[in-house]
Amino acid sequence: MVSRLSAVVLALLLLTSAGCSAGGGNAPGPACASTPDPATLACRIGAAEGVIHDPEVTREALASAGRDAQDAYQELGSHPEWDAQVLAALDPARREPARYAADAYRQLTSLAGAPGANLPAWRIVDPLPSDTLRGLYGEAQQRFGVDWTVLAAVNLVETRMGRVVGLSSAGAQGPMQFMPPTWAQYGLGGDVWQPRDAILGAANYLAANGGADPARLDRALKRYNNDVRYVRAVRDYAAMMAADPRAFVGLHAWPVEYRSVAGDIPLNTGYASARPIPVAEWLATNPPPAVR
Repeated sequence: MVSRLSAVVLALLLLTSAGCSAGGGNAPGPACASTPDPATLACRIGAAEGVIHDPEVTREALASAGRDAQDAYQELGSHPEWDAQVLAALDPARREPARYAADAYRQLTSLAGAPGANLPAWRIVDPLPSDTLRGLYGEAQQRFGVDWTVLAAVNLVETRMGRVVGLSSAGAQGPMQFMPPTWAQYGLGGDVWQPRDAILGAANYLAANGGADPARLDRALKRYNNDVRYVRAVRDYAAMMAADPRAFVGLHAWPVEYRSVAGDIPLNTGYASARPIPVAEWLATNPPPAVR
């Protein structure tokens, strides 16, 4: 077993937000109503994905659209009764990725415990650029035969593609969350905290457990984290990227947020703590807009 209960699965599941427009893009996206209903949610998804799929999107606009898309997909995940209406209202090319994103959220939410009373002892850093990570996943696929979308999905679920620097509840380490004995066996002599080494190690471990064979991938993923909901979430995100290669760029833009007893607290790049921080203590020194 590698990650056991990953840091992101346990702590980074977002609460839904009530955003009302795309909130990004090189030009303003289409305005969406503020009412919480399927039509508004479809508008929000379409607006965010329109920005993500703009080949000339700026870095800032992509970051904003990634946050908007993440919030919208998780709101859809919280309202399964809206599925048919929202999906019908989306552009056909957006329907399958939205279905996968909502199901992944539902699977991971079912794994999460109660909201946390303390912010974690983590550092939050910028991930490697999306094209750099895409190259590393491709290198690992070429060497070990595990599809790049699977490696990207594991990286997303475990540490938001390397944003989270810290240990899981079980002591797993690095951007792909390896337990030390497993890393010693499959890490190829590399540094568990280095993205390239960690991605190659993950591909090596998955391949050793049959992950290069689509028919045996579920078994390999279950060895990575022994829960069928984890397996399904990773498969959902991988399928999302397979259905729409640009989806990887959008997922790469998803930020880190912590589900706390006081609400959803963004943990932005630069957050760092060597100890758990009581939520009340954090809020006393951070402005209320930090909590949504």
